[in-house]
Amino acid sequence: MSTQQPNRLSRRDFLRWSGATAAVLAVAACAPSTPAPQSGADAGAAPSAEKIVLRMQVNPEQEKPVVDMYRAINPNVDFEFVSVTGIDHEEVAAKILTLVASGQALDLGYAATEATQLYAGQKLAAPIDEWVKRDAAELQEYFADVHPSLIQAMMWEGSLYQLPIDFNAANMYYNVAVLQEAGVEAPKTDWTKDDFYNIAKAATKKNASGATETYGYAWTNRLWGGWMPWIFVNDSNLLVEEEAPGGEWLWGQFYADDPAAQGRGGGWRWTAPKANDPANVEALEFLVQLHEEGITPAIELGGGDTLQGFFTTGKLAMTPAGGFWAGGLNNAGMPNGSFDVQLMPKWKNQRHQFGTAGQWIFADGKNKDAAWDYMKFRISKDAMMANGMFNPVTLTTPTRRSMLTAERFAETGPANWQVFYATLDDHPDTAPIPAPPVSNPMTATFVAYTSRAMNGEMTPQAALDGMQKDLEDLYARTPNMYTRSS
Repeated sequence: MSTQQPNRLSRRDFLRWSGATAAVLAVAACAPSTPAPQSGADAGAAPSAEKIVLRMQVNPEQEKPVVDMYRAINPNVDFEFVSVTGIDHEEVAAKILTLVASGQALDLGYAATEATQLYAGQKLAAPIDEWVKRDAAELQEYFADVHPSLIQAMMWEGSLYQLPIDFNAANMYYNVAVLQEAGVEAPKTDWTKDDFYNIAKAATKKNASGATETYGYAWTNRLWGGWMPWIFVNDSNLLVEEEAPGGEWLWGQFYADDPAAQGRGGGWRWTAPKANDPANVEALEFLVQLHEEGITPAIELGGGDTLQGFFTTGKLAMTPAGGFWAGGLNNAGMPNGSFDVQLMPKWKNQRHQFGTAGQWIFADGKNKDAAWDYMKFRISKDAMMANGMFNPVTLTTPTRRSMLTAERFAETGPANWQVFYATLDDHPDTAPIPAPPVSNPMTATFVAYTSRAMNGEMTPQAALDGMQKDLEDLYARTPNMYTRSS
């Protein structure tokens, strides 16, 4: 990446509509620690004995146990933690771009699907192909434990950029007591859109004046888990999707005998908008109908704190969420057995959407070999088990299949925890949310027009027609985004 890259980035329209124009940073040096390494923890070894300081974007509280393990066997490596906060992954990405534009390069970042192609497409992230090929013997166990869908979501134009650590598919959480009070059975794996509507309507309770007091369903206005799950199960997408060529080196090396990897390419491409596809209009009309009938409240932006409050107090029956909600509900005081989870209902199909996340190496970082060494250590099972995302309470879904066990969810629930990985194993067409290199302005457009449809300012058809035009203009301003320059 040239030295002119930061100036070019600062002029690009990547900042979210929310006005996130500055990074919110908390930087702290990680002090040495010397706990005994757990079994298998010696998978990482710093490439040299000289003192190295890795600047790493992390949640310091969650990451510190892993850093302590790593430093016990690599005492020559120190860390600076850089915490970048936001209401969702798009806002975090906007702040990272601002950070880089100001000349503050890091060594390791942490990115979800929403930003993987953004960083790769801007050449901020370094491909990790050569390191993976070199260390293939060490990594074989990891890939054998991780579904190929999650790996493919971390690829861009034939190269791998991240090793996924956690993921969340948009499944359906339900409040057990609310459904029981409504006299309806819990949804089954093969339930349908009509089943969903009947349950949501039965669970909705209104007072004498007609105001809703208990909602049958609710969702947040964002790319992941908003109304995108309904687009997917209605056999559509926001953008035209295809698979990039390449990736044979990875699938042949690590997934040669896995049927779920057959035919996969070198990552996803989202090549053109299709916002006003008739299936999308139909899906949005359904969500508007639910709101007009009082089954859903007004949509909110961001992370869904309000919805969690409704859910935990028995004012909400169902909402789309991933494995992260299990730990969040437990921390909010909901005991095991008070909530459960199921697949999204079937409409035209039962295809799910997911987002995944992992570390990425800054192309301009000064310590790329050391950063790779930590990244490789970070996805070892012992390191993942120690991380605060999964210990002591599971706050997101681990990408390692072997980590999803009855024991992991014994305290928090849900009882139907198998759904999380079954979303991938039983539905091979499940795919990541659309997140091209222009995902930030694309998401801003998606959120804005969704709001206008849901508040009655525009009909679903008019809103999606407007969205289509704006997305076409965005794509016209960024041609050849999937033409990789040398």
